[in-house]
Amino acid sequence: MKKILALIFSLSVLLCQAFAKSAVYQGDDYCITLDYNDSACPGDAIFVKMKFTQGTKKTKVDFSQAKAELELSVEGKTARTSPFFSTTKNAKNSKTMLAGIPLSSWWTENTKTGVKVLYSIQNQTKEFELPFKLRHKEFVTETIELDENNTSIKTDTSVKRMEQIQKLNAILGESRAEGFWTSEKFIQPVKCERRTSFFADRRTFKYTTGNSSTSLHYGIDYGVPEKTEVAACAGGKVVLAETRVTTGWSVVIEHVPGLYSLYYHMSELKVKEGDMVKQGQVIGLSGSTGLATGPHLHWEVRLNSEAVNPDFFTADYAFNTVENHN
Repeated sequence: MKKILALIFSLSVLLCQAFAKSAVYQGDDYCITLDYNDSACPGDAIFVKMKFTQGTKKTKVDFSQAKAELELSVEGKTARTSPFFSTTKNAKNSKTMLAGIPLSSWWTENTKTGVKVLYSIQNQTKEFELPFKLRHKEFVTETIELDENNTSIKTDTSVKRMEQIQKLNAILGESRAEGFWTSEKFIQPVKCERRTSFFADRRTFKYTTGNSSTSLHYGIDYGVPEKTEVAACAGGKVVLAETRVTTGWSVVIEHVPGLYSLYYHMSELKVKEGDMVKQGQVIGLSGSTGLATGPHLHWEVRLNSEAVNPDFFTADYAFNTVENHN
C-alpha cells in the first residue's frame, strides 16, 4: 500500500508543479514585468514577481515609494490579500517585488478563483487581473489509532500547551519586511524518499477513550531512523528552537516575509533561536518526541500562517531563473 501511495504521490507532484507565465506592461513612464504561476493545486500557493523599470520617457521615475498588493477572490468575493515586499536594496531606478498567497486544501478545481494586482506609483493607484485556475488533486484519507500516551498529548488542554500554540501562531502570523533572507527553491530536509504521511492527508484520530477527532496533516512525514541529520530546506533565520508538548523538539525558520519552514519531533537540536542558517545546514537530529507513533521527521511550510504544500517550494516558486519561465 505504501508503494502505491508513493507512486500516486510522485505522479501528483508532477501534475501539480507550478506553470510559470510572464507578462509585460509597457508604458511611457515605466515598464512592469510580471512572472507568476497561472495555475496550482489546492494546498499550493500563487506567487507573483513584479519588476518596475524605467520607460521610454527621459523623465526618471522614483520607484522607492512604489507599493503593491496581491488579491485573491473566491466565488467573486475577496478572500485573501498579501502585500508585495521588495527584494531589491536599491529601489530608486528599478524595483523588484514578490508576493504569495496560500490556496486552501479544502478548495477544488471547481472553486472559482480570481487574482488581481493592485499597485500605487507616482500618486496613482492602478490594478490589473491575472488569469488563474485551480487544478485537480486527490488527497489521502487515513485513520490513526493512538495509544494512551498520544491520546493524552492530543487531548491536552493545559495552560502550557495553549501558551505554546499561541506563541507559535504569533510567530507564523508575522510578515516582516525585514524578514527577507532568501527566495531560493527548497531542498528536502532529509536524504530520504520514504514518506509515511503526505501533505493535507485527511486524518481521523481514534483515542483510547473511545472518542475520535478529524483534522488535516499539515506537513510531510519522512520515515527516517532515530538521529538522522535534519537540514534547513533553505537559508533563513531561526525564530523558534525549543521543545513543545505536541511537536517535541522543534525548529522554525523564517525565509521570506510570511514564509516559514517547520521541523518537528526531533531528538536533538543543533541551532538556537536567532541563529542564521544556510541551506543544507544541519539543524537537528530526527526522533520521536511529542505526538509521534515512531521515529520520523515532520516537515511543514507555512505561508501567511496557513499550511501549504512543501513540494510547491522545491520548484522555482520565486522565479529566480528566467530560463524556467517559458
